Amino acid sequence: MSSTPGSRITVGADGSGTRRAARHGQPITWRSYLRAVGPGLIAGASDTDPTTVATIVVIAAGTVYDMGWCVLLLFPMLAVIQSIATRVGMATRADLQGAVTAMHRPAFARLLLGSILVVNIVTIAADLEAGAAALGLLTGQDWRWFAAPLCLALLAAVMLLGYQVLQRAMKYLLLVLFAYAAAAVLARPDWADVLRGSLVPHLHTGNTFLFNLLSLIGTTATSYVYVWQTISQAEEKVPWHLHRLRQFDALAGSLFATVVFWFLLVAAGATLGVHGLDVNTAQDAARSLRPVAGPWAGDLFALGLLASALVALPVIVATTAYVTGTHLNWRRGLTLRPREAPKFFAAMGVSVLAGLIATYAEVPPIQLLYWAGVAGAIGTPIGLFALLRAASHRKLMGGRVLGTGMQAAGWAVTVLIAGVSTLGLYQLIVTGP
Repeated sequence: MSSTPGSRITVGADGSGTRRAARHGQPITWRSYLRAVGPGLIAGASDTDPTTVATIVVIAAGTVYDMGWCVLLLFPMLAVIQSIATRVGMATRADLQGAVTAMHRPAFARLLLGSILVVNIVTIAADLEAGAAALGLLTGQDWRWFAAPLCLALLAAVMLLGYQVLQRAMKYLLLVLFAYAAAAVLARPDWADVLRGSLVPHLHTGNTFLFNLLSLIGTTATSYVYVWQTISQAEEKVPWHLHRLRQFDALAGSLFATVVFWFLLVAAGATLGVHGLDVNTAQDAARSLRPVAGPWAGDLFALGLLASALVALPVIVATTAYVTGTHLNWRRGLTLRPREAPKFFAAMGVSVLAGLIATYAEVPPIQLLYWAGVAGAIGTPIGLFALLRAASHRKLMGGRVLGTGMQAAGWAVTVLIAGVSTLGLYQLIVTGP
């Protein structure tokens, strides 16, 4: 499969099961739904990247289980966003950056690109540091020894193996994220308190609650997740009559991410929160779990942190290069080789290098989280506005615009996120990191 500006892309290998069924006129069965699981699930898994892990850990350390209900409410919000992104990618056969450009809004396209790049570079830096720290925790060595090798291994895997091979591998790697669930069970939480915090809303009027809510939304509804969803659908060129299968994939990814978020909160709340331990990063959480819940819990948490980085980084790096290539009209494609699209792969290298420089500059992790929160607060509403505008553009969507109900849900989510982001951003600017 290859891509040139404005070209049609043949379908890649990962969705071959559903396409074979369509080609031979076979009925869509539950097996078809299982075979359809792929890009959406990986997009959801990439949402559990180390910056999200760190954010939820910090929240749980301060509130124990009180924000469990907010975590569960992420599912309908993410499901709406990812469903709309799936529809846009399938109907327009373009990524979000390309869809905005096709609407002849160059100024807004530049604004969208800038918001995506800022969020992605900061996130790459934080995730590289967290992945290296996880390796350091598992091996007992200084994390600085692992950042550069991890960076090189990432680029080598993307450039030499190709993204289709990586995608198949990541479908199995994401199962390692259930290490967080094992860590939660080993932490022996009070399940009555867990259910109370998860099912009964706990509203607070203080600034801390607003900051926690902003951080939670900013790191889970981040732009690279739904931009990637449009890219993966556009690349595969799945026939429209398989739209429901891809929607199922998007919902499965959103549900998977929410379940992982919830277990993270339980694991951190049952240990750090209950014992009043103060942490600023996911790495601190893994270290703190050892004396509180035993070495196995700490190792499992570190293993989950490493898996989070390994799943998220290829998605973020590929998204960064793809939207840049779209905006600058480069040849691009997830199954191309470096010699076929040198600028596209060079953009990947530059984004990883920028993240590595920030990592070795030893920017304090809490500062990275702060700037990631600021960037997300600005970038997410911009991206969601672009997504909804594209989904409502009749010519661009080929008549497959959003229905009234989904439009209402999409705008409700966007207004909610924009409102929380505005208030939280004001607080971030006033109070600082």
